[in-house]
Amino acid sequence: MADEAVLVWFRQDLRLNDNPALYQAAKQGRILPVYILPAAQQDGWFPGAASRWWLHHSLDSLGKRLGGALRLFQGEALELIPELLHQTGIKKVYWNRDFQPAQMQRDRRLQQHLEQQGIQVTTFNASLLWEPTQVLKSDGSPYRVYTPFFRHGCLKQPEPRYPLPAPPSIKTMSSAPNGLSLQQLELLPDSPWYRQIARQWQPGEPGAGDRLASFVEQRLASYQRGRDHPGLDATSRLSPHLHFGELSPNQIWYVARHAELPRACEPDRERFMAELGWREFSHYLLYHWPELPQSNFQPKFDRFDWSDDPESLRAWQQGRTGIPMVDAGMRELWQTGYMHNRVRMIVGSFLVKNLRQHWHRGQAWFWDTLVDADLANNSASWQWVAGSGADAAPYFRIFNPVTQGEKFDPKGGYVRRFCPELAALPDKYLHSPWQAPVSVLKKSGVQLGTNYPRPMVDLKLSRAEALAAFAAIKQ
Repeated sequence: MADEAVLVWFRQDLRLNDNPALYQAAKQGRILPVYILPAAQQDGWFPGAASRWWLHHSLDSLGKRLGGALRLFQGEALELIPELLHQTGIKKVYWNRDFQPAQMQRDRRLQQHLEQQGIQVTTFNASLLWEPTQVLKSDGSPYRVYTPFFRHGCLKQPEPRYPLPAPPSIKTMSSAPNGLSLQQLELLPDSPWYRQIARQWQPGEPGAGDRLASFVEQRLASYQRGRDHPGLDATSRLSPHLHFGELSPNQIWYVARHAELPRACEPDRERFMAELGWREFSHYLLYHWPELPQSNFQPKFDRFDWSDDPESLRAWQQGRTGIPMVDAGMRELWQTGYMHNRVRMIVGSFLVKNLRQHWHRGQAWFWDTLVDADLANNSASWQWVAGSGADAAPYFRIFNPVTQGEKFDPKGGYVRRFCPELAALPDKYLHSPWQAPVSVLKKSGVQLGTNYPRPMVDLKLSRAEALAAFAAIKQ
């Protein structure tokens, strides 16, 4: 075995298993594992508060698994990595590729600079099942619609790379430069707000493995039937672990594929793996359309008449719209750092259609409050629900939060959990308390306008106004 030193630059791949850069570097000999927190706001997408909380604990977990050898820095990688190489005399750098636009530009500049200095740079794909440059239509152009992208673009490619084990042994440099302490990165928010979400999650690679195993064993076989019901524990909740790279999509793909399920549950497996395809599609869109986080994918929405109402936005953020399914979702987000996917669509539709607020405002709030805030997923999903994105829900598809609640939370377990002031209402009125007779409200202890808001908008009227605004941009 060779005994060369390699700098391994960790990014959104905070794991030992199925980490191609780490695995190949460990074969070379000694490694210097490095994590660099970007300078705040260097590309406009510095991690939000919930993400910083998660990152703190994920780095803590990785540092322990590396025996305390992980070196932490903050600043510009373009400056720090050449300086570290100069200090140590290391001539090789390995990293797993980051497919976000600003990071790709930075990585290209860094690689070019290092190679001009005689440094060997080796990069790997550790975050996507397929390379975005390989999944193309027959004319060589990128897909714009999910179903052909996944069925004809992805599934007709060679199988995704099989996951690697953790390196059999990891030798780290005995005389590595000192970095910052984890506390010096100042990732934990000043507010004690994050303490309530800490009870919900176990950041780090061990927690990711536990959650994957429990999902496959207990919920995969009923995934298709339960995934749309927010009151049930029916989804994987793997998204934050995926975002920080505490496990790879390849690991999930093969664990799900090889799980022993009854034949009748094959549709559940297929539906779950198709959701991995949606994640892949979001990252694919961001790769081929790097302006996705800022610009409407469909330019006609540049003419849309958005509303500017800060008070309505605050009411939505705080879960006091007077629409129980919307309020429950926004409170779940604040209390857990997460929101069920069905409810994300409901609250998103309410913001951009019933309130006619720009999708940028929802995107920014989710970026700050979601533990799984991901530039590709967040941007593509908000554009999807707004109707402005690739393969988007048509603008005229406006989720009715009352009928959605009645269909997907029929017994009200979800709304009652996050809107306890409504808990005593009968199921019939739980999703539309303004329709309840005064006697029912009084018996249930609900005082509209006092302990629970009246609806901030008329759902029928605001829907009509949204459709009229959309019709105007089609002229």
